[in-house]
Amino acid sequence: MGCSRIGSTRVAIVVALTTILASCTSLPRSGPDHKDVDRDAAVKVTTKERRVGIDYALIDLSKNVLSYFTAPQPTSFKGFGGGRGGAPEIPLGFGDVVQVAIFEAQSGGLFIPSDAGSRPGNYISLPEQTIDRNGTITIPYAGRVPAAGRLKETVEQDVEDRLASRAIEPQVVITTTTSRSSQVAVLGDVNNPQRVEISPAGERVLDVISAAGGLTTNNIETNVTLQRRGKTATVAYTTLLKNPAENIYVAPDDTISIDHERRTYLALGAAGTSGRFDFEESDLTLGEAIAKAGGLRDDRADPAQVLLYRLVPKKTVAAMHVDATRFTGETVPVIIRANLRDPATLFAVQQFKMEDKDIIYISNSASVELVKFLDIVNSVSSTVAGVTDDANDTRNAVQDLGN
Repeated sequence: MGCSRIGSTRVAIVVALTTILASCTSLPRSGPDHKDVDRDAAVKVTTKERRVGIDYALIDLSKNVLSYFTAPQPTSFKGFGGGRGGAPEIPLGFGDVVQVAIFEAQSGGLFIPSDAGSRPGNYISLPEQTIDRNGTITIPYAGRVPAAGRLKETVEQDVEDRLASRAIEPQVVITTTTSRSSQVAVLGDVNNPQRVEISPAGERVLDVISAAGGLTTNNIETNVTLQRRGKTATVAYTTLLKNPAENIYVAPDDTISIDHERRTYLALGAAGTSGRFDFEESDLTLGEAIAKAGGLRDDRADPAQVLLYRLVPKKTVAAMHVDATRFTGETVPVIIRANLRDPATLFAVQQFKMEDKDIIYISNSASVELVKFLDIVNSVSSTVAGVTDDANDTRNAVQDLGN
């Protein structure tokens, strides 16, 4: 009877302390109380039921799920063409400087005088000229000849046809002395950003990057973006090295941008170390990322609730037979849950590839929140006989259950 009364008294004390603690605003804190912030706001823009309002999909990590997340889907340069075969033919363009040589079969013609025997050859070389803004060059007795956008061989034949009735079996050779239209701009994280001239032999993407002095950053975190006539694609630099089909021929007026992108992920919650972590010079799996963050804390973490937050392409979610109709846009917020209490999941996390800007959240064990509460009760009830011992005993019992 006495023990029951004492126990009831202790329960009443704990309840009273809890009530006092809940209403107390003078406890130490590092900033303003959230109630004061909410009360004193001049204008409030809040969500219903204190929810952010972002819909998301929850997917448990399993063998079937792995196949949809083996690797990110990169863009490709193959859509631009120029991956196989010989170098593409490069036409003449605006601003190119050319020189035209005209040959005749014998002297006494239009360009070769009768005393040609004293000349070193049966041809003349016209002064160098620039293809003008109209895209033409000027040839005596042939007039203004269109050149920009045409192959040299086509322009040569056009000039020959125009002179055929006046010169003796004319033959025309056009030489490009300065190619201003057949250049590629290489920008970004290279040692010597510049415009690289394309030779008739053809240059590929890696060729022009090399001509610009090579990379200033490590390979693994560098992306190469190609822009051509309003079309853009980005591939990893390592992809260009490993897959020759991506190392395509460049074309005049291409722009190639080299960007070093620092790949990071966040680890929050009951991780050994919370914070932002770099991928550095390697690709990471979920298991490696957890280990890099110090693993799970034995005294706090719930191994069954390891959560990874990621924006996933909508088509990937749909391929998993998940109803994605309620999601707008091209991506779906997805939480992938890994249950590390299941031994097989440890194999799965070593196959699941991390992506840039992923967030790992390791939930607290259910017992941790109760232990936190009992610690607060213990700190404010040290003068009440018996309550401290009860709180410590309860806390230890909860921790034992959690372990």
